[in-house]
Amino acid sequence: MSEVVISKRDVLAHERLRVISELAPIREKIKLFEEKYGTKFEEFEKKIKSSEESFEAWDDYIEWKAYVKKLEELKSRLREIEHAQRVRVA
Repeated sequence: MSEVVISKRDVLAHERLRVISELAPIREKIKLFEEKYGTKFEEFEKKIKSSEESFEAWDDYIEWKAYVKKLEELKSRLREIEHAQRVRVA
C-alpha cells in the first residue's frame, strides 16, 4: 500500500491557483462589458434602471451582474485561502 503525503501549503497553493484560473476569464468578460458600454458596472446599473427598456442592454446587465457577483465570490475565496489557519481535506 502506497502513501501520498501532501502538505497544507501544497493544498492551499493548488486551491489558490484554481481560484486564480477562474478569475481571469471572468475579469475578461467584465472588461468586455465595460468597453462595450464605456462605464463600470455600478454606473451601468444606475443607467439601465432609470432608462427605457432595451432588451439587449437588459440581457447584458443580467449577465454582467452575474460575472460581478462571481468575481466577488472568488475574491472572497482567495482571501480565505490566503489567510487560512487550518486546512481540512474532505
